[in-house]
Amino acid sequence: MPQNPAFPGDGEELLPTGHRVGEWTVTGLIGEGGWATVYAARRADGGGGPDDTVALKVLLTAGLAPRQARQVAEAARREAELGRTAPHPRLVRLLDAVVLAAPDQPSLDGAIVLVMERARCTLRDLLAIGIDEAYGARIVTGICEGLAHLHRSGWVHTDLKPENVLIGADGEVRLSDFGLAIELTGTHGHGSPMGTPDYLPPERWKEPLGEHGVKIRTTADIWALGIVIHEVFAAGGRPFPGATSAARCAATQQYAEGRAALRLAAAVPPFWRALAADCLAPTHTARAPHTAESLLTRIRAHRPGRRARRPNPRPRTALLALASCATVAVTGTALWPHPGPSGQPAHVRVFNTERGCQDRTDRDPQCSLGLAVDPLRPYTADNVVPVRVWHNDTLDADCQLPTGLPVINEEDLVSTLWYRIRLPGPTTAWLPAVRTRDRPALLRCL
Repeated sequence: MPQNPAFPGDGEELLPTGHRVGEWTVTGLIGEGGWATVYAARRADGGGGPDDTVALKVLLTAGLAPRQARQVAEAARREAELGRTAPHPRLVRLLDAVVLAAPDQPSLDGAIVLVMERARCTLRDLLAIGIDEAYGARIVTGICEGLAHLHRSGWVHTDLKPENVLIGADGEVRLSDFGLAIELTGTHGHGSPMGTPDYLPPERWKEPLGEHGVKIRTTADIWALGIVIHEVFAAGGRPFPGATSAARCAATQQYAEGRAALRLAAAVPPFWRALAADCLAPTHTARAPHTAESLLTRIRAHRPGRRARRPNPRPRTALLALASCATVAVTGTALWPHPGPSGQPAHVRVFNTERGCQDRTDRDPQCSLGLAVDPLRPYTADNVVPVRVWHNDTLDADCQLPTGLPVINEEDLVSTLWYRIRLPGPTTAWLPAVRTRDRPALLRCL
């Protein structure tokens, strides 16, 4: 999908809290991407039922070229069609679809809103914390159940990845984001040559682009499943090496062409290692026997041992976060530092990797960075303090936490180190180490 120029910049709310969309009232932002923004909402006259809290996926059409607007409308149509014709417990439920009429708000006029059941978090959130083998098996089983149903119903997801695997309030899997889903005609369908590079099968890069797009088969989902299985049991690690997506895609092509062996992480247990290897067979033909149904049969026949493994151990507070999918706020004195000899904080300078922002002095909202409320929760829009910071701002840090949630910046640098920042008044916040080039030696926050 093309990025929508109608999206407001950082600091502007498309749908502020309290905004009414049909029978729903917006309660906050969940997340945003290049072509959609997702909000939490509550039924305006709700009585506390299970469907009174939902997610609103907003797809803007204002400001788009006619062809782009048609692409957005077609993506929304696919999601609605799939939800209507192929419902399943392992697919996120679509409750309603609304087209906004807002002549007084040009950016919203004509926007398509998909009303969906509210999930607890994504699989990506769980991978950042670490999950044991038993729960990993439960998650992969749920993904296979969802894929098997999709394929039986004549659909290919085409964009399976941890961000699109939701964890429901019951802890079970819900596959989501069917904007790129393709309906099959016989053994294959046709669609745009789009998707997330790290999860595309090797043949997609060489598939000829015809009048109706590229040929897409169910084996594309099986390849992506192999990547996800590896991530689940290797603490988020991907099977193809590389510091950037381009490097990982090059490694994938080397493997597919027989110039490199498939090297799966030793942390992946043997059964899941074999399953992932079959999913990652280098060609469509070699993957074809490994259908979602056959993989599900193998999983259900598997009897894992009693020993559970946690590949990415975290302190007890993180385990509490895992129990609620990283939505538990850390309170009290658990993260208060030991007093230092002098009690003086260290200075850290904010570093923005976006080069276009490094030389600006106008403090443009689009160049601002957020400070987290809690370093043990995902570093997302609902976990930042109101105070924004910019490149080269100097902040006071009074302790460090080396075991926070991993954060990756735009240069693919990853760190679990966080600095606790003193703000004016009693407020504190957290800066991930990837947002500064300074590394002061501070006492550990307990």
